[in-house]
Amino acid sequence: MPKKKTGARKKAENRKEREKQIRANRDHVDVAKHPSNTSMECDKCQRRQKNRAFCYFCASVQKLPMCAQCGKTKCMKSSDCVIKHPGMHSTGLAMVGAVCDFCEAWVCHGRKCLSSHACSCPLSDADCVECDRSVWEHGGRIFRCSFCQNFLCEDDQFEHQASCQVLEAETFKCVSCNRLGQHSCLRCKACFCDDHTRSKVFKQEKGKAPPCPKCGHETQGTKDLSMSTRTVKFGRQSGMDDGSEASGYDSYWKNLSAGGNEDQEGYSADEDYDEEDDDLEEDEEEEDEQSDSEVAKSLATVNL
Repeated sequence: MPKKKTGARKKAENRKEREKQIRANRDHVDVAKHPSNTSMECDKCQRRQKNRAFCYFCASVQKLPMCAQCGKTKCMKSSDCVIKHPGMHSTGLAMVGAVCDFCEAWVCHGRKCLSSHACSCPLSDADCVECDRSVWEHGGRIFRCSFCQNFLCEDDQFEHQASCQVLEAETFKCVSCNRLGQHSCLRCKACFCDDHTRSKVFKQEKGKAPPCPKCGHETQGTKDLSMSTRTVKFGRQSGMDDGSEASGYDSYWKNLSAGGNEDQEGYSADEDYDEEDDDLEEDEEEEDEQSDSEVAKSLATVNL
């Protein structure tokens, strides 16, 4: 019969479980709801942007700065502040302790926020996967793609997610063999079979989907997704390697967008064709008149 656990043993196991859960939650932070990525409206220029220490557009300081870690705008009397303020609440720049180098937002002077935010900032490597801009280079908020979990800026989030479920292959076959890929990686845009999802580098956790053997991102079942393969749009391949002239449907659309030159050329060709017909008709009439005069002369000689 197993030994009964003591109280200290139970506390130690519970602490390990909480620490494990905290480490797991660091990788799955909801960026859209984090205080460092909340929506802020400037007091002076009235423009909406991400939570910042200074306005992105007019560089003005806000009246009520928000902490990028805990999200508070007012520091109460009883707190773990580095700067003590007993008997009074602190607001504005009086509660500010630092500026984050990654998310460009204020951090309050609480000991916990100052010691943990710089290490666990969710926007530390938040470069947009489409435009390669960081937080300091655009004024919008940061989001994650719901399929590939890559960072997206506020300008590219909808266009990227609309075209994210497209494989970079012509079929749903595994990239390493000829069998059908049951597992799809939405970050690598590739399918893998059961045998080729087994990796020595990335270990599979119990109760979770197998990781991608290339990037380690969690895969999903291909049959559960609305994935599509890479296609070539109709009329994209014009057949001209140099690019100096267009041919086929490409030339048709280019001429159409240029103001209908093709129609004007068509009309000019029709006019030329009509002029040629008129010249031919006149030549035929002259030949008929000459033949009639010759016949009349021959008849006159016969009468004489």
